[in-house]
Amino acid sequence: QVQLVESGGGLVQPGGSLRLSCAASGFTLDYYAIGWFRQAPGKEREGVGCISRSDGSTYYAASVKGRFTISRDNAKNTVYLQMNGLKPEDTAVYYCAAEEARIISAQTMCVMRLAGYWGQGTQVTVSS
Repeated sequence: QVQLVESGGGLVQPGGSLRLSCAASGFTLDYYAIGWFRQAPGKEREGVGCISRSDGSTYYAASVKGRFTISRDNAKNTVYLQMNGLKPEDTAVYYCAAEEARIISAQTMCVMRLAGYWGQGTQVTVSS
């Protein structure tokens, strides 16, 4: 059974940090493009950071570039999103996702929100 399970969300003050984790089961993550997406109430889901399958290149949304870092640990079959300098506008449900297509770029995955597998999401709230 293919499954992605996120963890690490919570309440954090502005300027703080969180690290989200996404554990995969039922498939091997290093054969997939992977990404983190988020959706705030009343807004569309947006790609935050993605890694391509082919060369490991990354893409970040302009709103998080320089603050967020996506990474993968193939040995643990886990994806991470390190979030620093959090702002109230980062408040959202965060989802990890995986896409098997070999030729998809990180930017395409994030911008077009292309993914065959999605986790259930974890809430991140940035508030004082």
